[in-house]
Amino acid sequence: MKANTTDILKWFYPGIGIKRWVGLSAFGVILLILGTANLRSEEFWLIQILDALVVISGIIILILGIKRLMRSFIAIFVPSSRGTELIDILYQKKHLSRGARIVTVGGGTGLSVLLSGLKNYTSNISAVVTVADNGGSSGRLRQQFDVLPPGDIRNCLVALADAPTLMRDLFQFRFDAHSEFSGHSFGNLFLTVMTRLTGDFEKAIKETSKVLALRGQVIPSTLGNVTLVAYYSDGSMVIGEEQIPLARKPINRVSLTPEEPLATPDALKAIKEAQIIVLGPGSLYTSIIPNLLIKEITQEIAESEAIKVYVCNVMTQPGETDGYSVSDHIKALLKHSHKQILDYCVVNNGEVPSEVLKRYSQDNSTLVFNDRKKIENLGVRVIEEDFIMIQDGVIRHDAEKLAKIVLSFIEEI
Repeated sequence: MKANTTDILKWFYPGIGIKRWVGLSAFGVILLILGTANLRSEEFWLIQILDALVVISGIIILILGIKRLMRSFIAIFVPSSRGTELIDILYQKKHLSRGARIVTVGGGTGLSVLLSGLKNYTSNISAVVTVADNGGSSGRLRQQFDVLPPGDIRNCLVALADAPTLMRDLFQFRFDAHSEFSGHSFGNLFLTVMTRLTGDFEKAIKETSKVLALRGQVIPSTLGNVTLVAYYSDGSMVIGEEQIPLARKPINRVSLTPEEPLATPDALKAIKEAQIIVLGPGSLYTSIIPNLLIKEITQEIAESEAIKVYVCNVMTQPGETDGYSVSDHIKALLKHSHKQILDYCVVNNGEVPSEVLKRYSQDNSTLVFNDRKKIENLGVRVIEEDFIMIQDGVIRHDAEKLAKIVLSFIEEI
């Protein structure tokens, strides 16, 4: 009993900003009690009017006190809500919690762009992300500290974050070349340290999600220490995601080693409960397919009654999808997974300026050709939409447009 009393008293410690509003609310209650005590008596009419004014004042003060008290609590647990009207906060939280249940599957920057758009419409988002990366900061941390690569996970966490902009910028901050941490991002280091502290990569992600106040969840597709292997059409092979595009040879197939890694239970649960499942956007062989090589995930997607959508890349990727049409992308997905993983394919029909295409052609990257008839022959329906924007001569996915396209499929359910 003593411990409980102490815990209650802690709420009244100086600086928390709770006491004043509790006191104001209590004052409102006292005015209500005093005003209503004689309101129905047969006293002089002027006294009755004064009593009524006391009651009205008590109600106003009580409402104000409760409103301020609630705002103090929300400001503590949802820091990004400071300065926002209480009714707006409550409406937004309630509205988002009723949004569509969406699962995205992939990795890389394309997926994080989609997530940043979707979080404005629903908080029921689950991003199932590959952990086969072995390049850059992620690869170095993976090798030095024996942790799963955090890079793609970090990008998705930041994309779904409801934390202040400064916090998101902090997680994306990358140390320069003159530092001992050259090339590392703060978010990657944070996830690595959290993994070492908790002893569990999955738990580290969940704890980091609390720090960033996520609208949704980010789930690694597997907790196995997997490596991506590519087999080329000439019979040669390469081990490691980073090395795969460097060979600049047509890819026949890819696989994971060790074979048949276990899917995370949270990923399977999210897929089972999803209304819409989105593959991509992202690198075909190194971001999307690695997730589908986990048999449990592919099987769960195939058996799901959700709408299954593939967002095809706008441009071919040198060393990975050279000369690919849209149907070639889909054939690769089906070859590595199951014939029932797709219902729709979203293809860009927005115009790309000729000068931008010329710049991309210097890297042997071209527009992905929309061979609609062949796509439909594969049993996949085509949705043509404009979902790109051009920034500094670079083709980007438009987060808002892409999110609206994905959400429009909810009408099909």
